Amino acid sequence: MYYYYGQNVYYEGGDVYYGDEVYCSAEEYAQQADAIVQSAPEVDPAKADWMPLGVFALTADGQDSGPPPTTFMQLSVSKEGVIVGTLHNEATGSTAELDGMVDKKTQRAAWTRKDQSRPLIETGIHNLTQDTAPVLIHFADGQTQQALLVRLPDPDASGE
Repeated sequence: MYYYYGQNVYYEGGDVYYGDEVYCSAEEYAQQADAIVQSAPEVDPAKADWMPLGVFALTADGQDSGPPPTTFMQLSVSKEGVIVGTLHNEATGSTAELDGMVDKKTQRAAWTRKDQSRPLIETGIHNLTQDTAPVLIHFADGQTQQALLVRLPDPDASGE
């Protein structure tokens, strides 16, 4: 399944649509993302086989220009679908650990700060293999916002 928020997955009238079909209510969709995060098993990071997904800047979706991003995420996934990473906010100077999971059936990937349940970010695992990944951010007040993760170039790949 591919998750292109605003295109094949969108919100309308309190429901979430996948294609032209109602998938579930917006509240149920956010609860499903929360259940995905909560399903992550405890893993010993030193013993897991991790695949780096990359470093991404979090930007407002659909904006051609604007202020430079200040929020960055480094994400990795294990063979079991566990997501770990780091969130860095340059504006505040804060850094936090991220935890999450990939649902093997739906291929939805969801994660949040290790010490918080919201905001919770989700996208399709396939999206995280692309240079840009549309994401949904679910907030504690029940609001959901669309954003975009933009892959940063790998400094080791520049040959410098």
